[in-house]
Amino acid sequence: TEYAEFLHCKGKKFTDFDEVRQEIEAETDRVTGMNKGISSIPINLRVYSPHVLSLTLIDLPGITKVPVGDQPPDIEQQIRDMIMQFISRENCLILAVTPANTDLANSDALKLAKEVDPQGLRTIGVITKLDLMDEGTDAREVLENKLLPLRRGYIGVVNRSQKDIDGKKDIKAALLAERKFFLSHPSYRHMADRMGTPYLQKVLNQQLTNHIRDTLPAFRSKLQSQLLSIEHEVEVYKNFRPEDPTRKTKALLQMVQQFSVDFEKRIEGSGDQVDTLELSGGAKINRIFHERFPFELVKMEFNEKELRREISYAIKNIHGIRQVLPCLFTPDMAFEAIVKKQIVKLKGPCLKSVDLVMQELINTVKKCTKKLATYPRLCEETERIVAGYIREREEKTKDQV
Repeated sequence: TEYAEFLHCKGKKFTDFDEVRQEIEAETDRVTGMNKGISSIPINLRVYSPHVLSLTLIDLPGITKVPVGDQPPDIEQQIRDMIMQFISRENCLILAVTPANTDLANSDALKLAKEVDPQGLRTIGVITKLDLMDEGTDAREVLENKLLPLRRGYIGVVNRSQKDIDGKKDIKAALLAERKFFLSHPSYRHMADRMGTPYLQKVLNQQLTNHIRDTLPAFRSKLQSQLLSIEHEVEVYKNFRPEDPTRKTKALLQMVQQFSVDFEKRIEGSGDQVDTLELSGGAKINRIFHERFPFELVKMEFNEKELRREISYAIKNIHGIRQVLPCLFTPDMAFEAIVKKQIVKLKGPCLKSVDLVMQELINTVKKCTKKLATYPRLCEETERIVAGYIREREEKTKDQV
């Protein structure tokens, strides 16, 4: 006998498939609400029947372009992310379903499949609604794999219409009607034996079996390596005592050391995460020294006429009552007095640069302590101690300036 079981209704067997349909709709409404909401939580259904082949299928939603009902504004991106979560897996075959009465080049299913499977090695094309195409048109080139070729080809099917479903047309009658359609259609009769739902079932079963056989060795190897890794980890933690003070001290030292390494990497520019949105860490400090500081110097007001007058007064004041004789070099005392006065003007840009560098160092410390967020007290103390040391160095630098 045929029956079905849901994971959320353990122990309950459904023998009436109308009830299965109703349960799917009811569970969807329970999870997503009554107004066309969506959820990435799967409904697990297992069907037992002598008339079907062994297959595991994940039925994913079609791309929704415009939100309706309770759907969020970014519904398209949410559904796309949900689909990519499944089809990106190398172990999965992609069943790209496209209606025959739309342009294949605009198929969302094929476009998404192409992104994760550019060679078409895991993609099987399914063309539906062949009976709804305009008179004089057909999908022969697509089904013969000539238009947009896929390594695994295309299979055409004719499903029940909504009218058929509402009229309680059973699956057997639908399969007979589908078979009759392909045998009688002039464009498809030569390939009728390679079309239809039964053939699709058979091909999916064969290809899934072959795909599992091909991927199983690598999968087994990966599992074995993970098992060995976990066994090694178990061995390490076999005698683990959470309250052991030596372990706590070691963990603390490791975290502080990691903070030190992260800070150094951010300053040197060899970090594992590269910021592509803005300058930060060592790069920003480098720009302060080589771009911002020179810019502040250039901005300084400089009156050449006034400077010449000051130099003249300085030279005359040094000579006192003696006659000022023409000479090649400015006297040392006059030169030193003028230069000292000019150097004082550099104090403002220097202090401004020190402030900018200090601020960037504090920001870098905050970014590095984010990894310690699990331990708020340690995070706070580390930030306080390092920031305090940086401010101490800042004061010494300003004193030197």
